[in-house]
Amino acid sequence: QMVLVESGGGSVQAGGSLRLSCAASGDILRYHMAWFRQAPGKEREGVAVIDSDGTTSYRDSVRGRFTISEDAGENTLYLQMSSLKPDDTAVYFCAARPASWSGGTFVAAAYTSWGQGTRVTVSS
Repeated sequence: QMVLVESGGGSVQAGGSLRLSCAASGDILRYHMAWFRQAPGKEREGVAVIDSDGTTSYRDSVRGRFTISEDAGENTLYLQMSSLKPDDTAVYFCAARPASWSGGTFVAAAYTSWGQGTRVTVSS
């Protein structure tokens, strides 16, 4: 398992932007990486996935506004968030799943390593 540490959360007004980072303790190219979020009183939901081959997937509500990327040299995962909405308010988590397993999943239980989360608050 990898140790994952998120950063970059904060408070922003609707329409603003934030970039989240997730520093990994190991080689992220050996993993499928993902961002999840959990709003108060709601289930944790997948936001974006980047497979070990670079294929990306997004939940419908963020497609076109969020971009997932990674810097393999720095073993860091990013989530660029633009045109933020109050509904994007949540704690955001990064997660990792071994690349030897199938990728492209938004099922939280499929991921073996998790960060502690970073809070994003979007005000209207």
